[in-house]
Amino acid sequence: MINKILFTAVTLVCCQLVSAQTRDSLPTPGAKANTGPKPYASVITKNARTQVGLFTVHKVDERYYFELPDSILGRDVLVVSRLIKAAADMRSRGSMAGYAGDELNENVLRFEKGPNNKLFVRNLSYSERSADSSQALYKAVMNSNIQPITLVFDIKSIRKDSVSGITSSVIDLTDIINGDNDLFFFGPSKQAFKIGAYQADKSYVIDVKPFPINVEIKTLKTYTRAAQGMTLLNGIQSQVGPTGNFTVEINTSIVLLPKVPMQIRYADDRVGYFAKGYTDFDANPQRVKEQSFIERWKLEPKEADIEKYKSGELVEPKKQIVIYIDPATPAKWVPYLLQGINDWNGAFEKAGFKNAIVGRRAPTFQEDPSWSLEDARHSALVYKPSAVPNASGPQIADPRSGEIIETHINWYHNVMKLIHNWYFIQTAAVDAKARHMQFDDELMGQLIRFVSSHEVGHTLGLLHNFGSSSTTPVEKLRDNKWLTEHGHTPSIMDYARFNYVAQPEDSISQSNLFPRIGDYDKWAIEWGYRWIPEATTPEQELPILNKWIIEKLKDKRYWFGNERSPNDPRSQNEDIGDNAMKASEYGIKNLKRILPNLVQWTKTPDDGYGDLYEMYTELLSQFSRYIGHVTKNVGGRYETPKAVEQPGPVYEWVTAATQKEAVEFINKQVFTTPVWLVNNEVLSLVGISPLAIINNMQEMALGRLLDGYVLGNLQAASAMNPAAYNISQLFKDIDKGIWGELYSHQPISIYRRNLQKAYVEKMAGFVKPPSSSAAAFFSGTPQKSSGPTANAVSDVVSVTKASLAGLKSRIRAAIPFMKDEMTRYHLQDLAERITQALDVKGD
Repeated sequence: MINKILFTAVTLVCCQLVSAQTRDSLPTPGAKANTGPKPYASVITKNARTQVGLFTVHKVDERYYFELPDSILGRDVLVVSRLIKAAADMRSRGSMAGYAGDELNENVLRFEKGPNNKLFVRNLSYSERSADSSQALYKAVMNSNIQPITLVFDIKSIRKDSVSGITSSVIDLTDIINGDNDLFFFGPSKQAFKIGAYQADKSYVIDVKPFPINVEIKTLKTYTRAAQGMTLLNGIQSQVGPTGNFTVEINTSIVLLPKVPMQIRYADDRVGYFAKGYTDFDANPQRVKEQSFIERWKLEPKEADIEKYKSGELVEPKKQIVIYIDPATPAKWVPYLLQGINDWNGAFEKAGFKNAIVGRRAPTFQEDPSWSLEDARHSALVYKPSAVPNASGPQIADPRSGEIIETHINWYHNVMKLIHNWYFIQTAAVDAKARHMQFDDELMGQLIRFVSSHEVGHTLGLLHNFGSSSTTPVEKLRDNKWLTEHGHTPSIMDYARFNYVAQPEDSISQSNLFPRIGDYDKWAIEWGYRWIPEATTPEQELPILNKWIIEKLKDKRYWFGNERSPNDPRSQNEDIGDNAMKASEYGIKNLKRILPNLVQWTKTPDDGYGDLYEMYTELLSQFSRYIGHVTKNVGGRYETPKAVEQPGPVYEWVTAATQKEAVEFINKQVFTTPVWLVNNEVLSLVGISPLAIINNMQEMALGRLLDGYVLGNLQAASAMNPAAYNISQLFKDIDKGIWGELYSHQPISIYRRNLQKAYVEKMAGFVKPPSSSAAAFFSGTPQKSSGPTANAVSDVVSVTKASLAGLKSRIRAAIPFMKDEMTRYHLQDLAERITQALDVKGD
C-alpha cells in the first residue's frame, strides 16, 4: 500500500484551550456590560458588502458580521481548516505533512443563544451516547457530558425578515477570524509544525464567501517559529532551531451537517472499514457497550427509483460521489487518475448503483469563477510537489453517523519513483518494459491508475486488506488464463503490489502483473453501501448483514485480513500467494535473473551510478521482504474473526509442518550463504561491503526466529497441544542450517563465521540474567489483541542451556579435524563464549 496516514477511526475530543481572542470576547470583571442589540441599520450600514448563503456575511469597512438565522441555532456544524499555501521551510525533511491542501484541524460546533444577549459556541464530542431520550439513563448521560462553551459573542443586532418571518442574530466575527484560535485554524497541529507566537500585524483576512450549506474563510497567518530544542552554551541554556517568521494561507470551511444524521451501519471485524467508536449506554441494559460504526458516503436511490432498486435494477444515486482532479496535476497523468476513480463504478454496481462515483477535471476559473479546491463541498485529488514517495486517501466524516462529507486525496509527485522501483524489481525478469529507469508514459500511467484506485478505496471507507492475497494459490500466479479472470489478489486494498511469482516461461501478460479492483473490493462495497430499506434502525440491519457475511465467507476470496494482526502470517504487506515459502522462492529466482543485468538496465548516458545504487538496494530490500514473509510463519497464529453462528475456531496455531517448511527455507536461502547477492561488478560501482549485505540478511532472519515473542508463542502452542512445533524443535532445525561444517569438517567462510557468532551471542542472551526490562518482557501476560508473550522464561532458559551444551560438545569434537587455521580459531573462540554463557566461573 501506499501508506495511508492518520486516518484510523477516532472520536472528536473537546477543545481544551481558549484562544486569546476568545478570552478577549468574554466579559471581564469591571468591564462595561453589553448594552444590547442595536438597530440593524446602525450595524449593517448602507455601505455593507453583503453575500447570502448558509450565513449572510456582511463586510462593513474592515469588520465581518455574520447573520445567523434562528434555524441554524442548535444545528451541528463541521469546521475544517486546510492549508491553501504552505510556508517555505515549513516541513521537516521527508515529512508527508505541511503541503497545500493538507487538513490542519477539524471540529464540530453548535451555536446557541445565551443570557444577556450572548451567542455561545460549543465544541462537541460524541464519544459517549444515549439515544433514547425517554429513558432515565439518557438524562444521566447528558448531565455527565455537558459540551464546553469555547466562544462567546455579543449579539450586535437582531433582524426579523418581513417576508419569511425568520429571525436572525448578527455577530461580529472579525477578531476571531483575523486572530488565532484552536477551533478555526491550526489547533493541535501547531506543535507538529513548531509554530510559535501569532503575529497579528502581519496577518489579515483574504476573503469570506458564503455558499448554500457552507461558508469559506480564507486568511493569511504569520507566526514566529518555535524553538526546536535547548542547548547549553557557555553554561547558559539557550533555545536552538530556526528563527524568524513563517507565513501561510489557510482556508476554514464551516459546513452545516445534516439535520437528521444518516443511519449508522455497525462495523464488523470481518469486513474492513474505517470506523468511529463510542460508548453506548443503551445497547445493553446491564452494562455499557463499546460500539463502532463504519465511515461511508450516503448513497440511496432517488424516490422515483426505489421500486426499481428493490427489484434489482441498477439505479443512479440521489447524489453522486464526485472527485475532482487538482488543476496543478500534469495533464498527461489526468486521464489515468480519472480511470482510477471511475474504475470503482463496477464495485458500486454490486451495491445496486450505477454511475455512483465520477472523476472530473476541476473547472478553470473561466468556466466557474466560484469553484475552489478548498471549498468543503468539493472532493479532490490534490497534486503535491513533494519528494515524499507516497500517496494517501483521507476523508472527513460526520462524527454522529460516519457519513463521509468530503475527501482530499494526497498525491505526492514522487510517488512515481516508488511505483517505478517496485515494478522494476518485482517484474523486470518477465516484462522488458520494466527494464528502464524511466518508463514510457503508458506504463507509468497504468501504474498511476492502480495507485489512485487504491487511494480512492480509502476515501470510500475501506481499510487495507493485507490478508487478501493469501487466498490465491501460488501456482495460479503462473497461470495467465486464471489471472485474467481473477487477478493475482482479490483486493486492490492489499499491499500485494505486483506479481513477482510469474516466471519468464509463463508468458504472463502485463495486465496480469498489476493489482486491480477485485472480488473482495466489490463485496466490501456491496456490504457497506447496499441500501436496506426494510431495516429502519442499525440494529435491524445486523442479522441481515451477518447473514450476508456468513454466506460470502464460504469462499475464502472474500476473507478480510486486518493489517494489525501481529501473529497471522496470512496478513502481511508486500506478499502474494498462499504459501510464503513457495512464493518467495519464485521471487528469488527472478531477483537472480535481474541482478546480472542491473548495471545495463540502470545505465543512463552522462550520469553516474546513483541509479544502480538505488536499484541494487531495492533488490536487497525485496530479498529481505521475502525473509520477513517466511519467518512470520514461525510462532504464527491465524486469526479469523467469526460470529457465533459460524463454526470453527477463531484462533489456530500455524501447523508444525508449515513452521518446519519456513525454517528449512531460511536454512536454504539465507543461512546457506546467499553468495548470489555478492555481484562484484555491482559492488565495485556502488561501494557497498559484501560482509554488511550478508550479515544484515542473516542476522535479521536469526533475530526474527529467535525473538522472545516468537518463543513465547511456541510455548503457548505447546501448552495447548503437546504435538505442536516447539522451542526444542526450532533450535534443532536452525542447528541444521548453521552448523553443517561441524559434520563435514569443511572450512568455515567468513560469512558463516559471522553467522555462527551471532547465533551463539543470541542464545547466550537467553541464559544470562535478564535486565529489568527483559524480565518485564518475559513476565508479560498473554493479550487477546496481540497474542501470547514469552511468560515462561524458565523453559526458554532450560532448552537454550541444553542446546548450547550440546553445541559446545560438537564444536570441541570437530576442532581436531579442522585443517583451516581461521576455522580452528573461530571454533575455539565459540567454545569459550559458550562456556562463559553457561557458567561464568568456567568448567
